[in-house]
Formats: sequence, C-alpha cells, structure tokens
Amino acid sequence: MASSARGKSGSRPEPARIPVRGARKSQVKPRALADAPARARASEAELAETQAVAVAAMEAALDKHAIAPVLIDVSAVGSYTDFIGIVSGRSDRQVDAIAENICQVLKLRGRHLLGQEGTGSGRWTLLDFGAFVIHVFYHPVREFYDLESLWIEAPRVKLDVPPEAALPQPDALYGAL
Repeated sequence: MASSARGKSGSRPEPARIPVRGARKSQVKPRALADAPARARASEAELAETQAVAVAAMEAALDKHAIAPVLIDVSAVGSYTDFIGIVSGRSDRQVDAIAENICQVLKLRGRHLLGQEGTGSGRWTLLDFGAFVIHVFYHPVREFYDLESLWIEAPRVKLDVPPEAALPQPDALYGAL
C-alpha cells in the first residue's frame, strides 16, 4: 500500500489540491522566468540624456525654492524607471507650485507627462515622465514615507544644491511634529 501512495516515479506524492466548486482545470501553462520578456536597458547615451533631463527637472524644482532635492539612479536596480527624484516643499501651495513648474519646464524641453498622481492635495505629487519619476512631498510627509531609504543602495546623482535648499540636519525644518 505504501508503494501505491508514492506514485509512478517512487518520489513523494504531490500535495492534493482542494477542489473548488464549479472550477475547471486551468489551461494556462506556467512559463519559466527565462521566457519572461526583459526590460530593454537604455544605452549609455540614452541614460546620459535622461539624467540631464532629470537634473533639469530638479533645477526647475529648485527654482520654486524646493528643499532637500535628491536624484537617485536606479537604472541598474529598478525595472520601471531609470531615475527617481525626490524634493520637498514647505507648504501645500508650494508642493503644487513645484510640480507645476517641473511640468512646464520639461514641456519646453519636449518631455511630456505620462502620468500624475496626488495633485491638488498639496501633500504629495508624483510626476511620471517614463524614464524618470519625480516625487514632490510636503516635507513632514516625506519624512514619514522616507522613500530614500528604500533605494539606499542605489547611487545618488550629484546636484548643485544652494545652501537655502539644504537642510542642516534631519528634522531641522519642523522638529518633532
């Protein structure tokens, strides 16, 4: 009797599936990971051009007095974008003004927005330009979500940050809110 429970090959029996009423046997065949289409990697020239436009977006944010800008190069570790920009504003209105200015400046450079989330609330806005995304946060919300720590191993792109845009120490702007 023990030999009949082992199956034809003599190995352990496969776990029994719990039948679902009315379910038919699936015709979908699982495919190997190697069969999955890989995201095409950008060439060095495309990556450099994308970085230049992303830096221009960060400069547009600084034109509206954004604080603590960070540009993260996730091209080697991310699958959905090459660069992630994160900036903060000191108020709801400033967050909206920063996002609007980034869109206007990049539109003049021929880059159009693919998607936008969170607009109007003044707490957070995501601007998706495809090869890079920009997060514009109200600063206490940025500290709460701490997106930079999710990409701690990814290299940062060096930006020319004016002294008034850099925070001298963490939580220096709002203290313990």
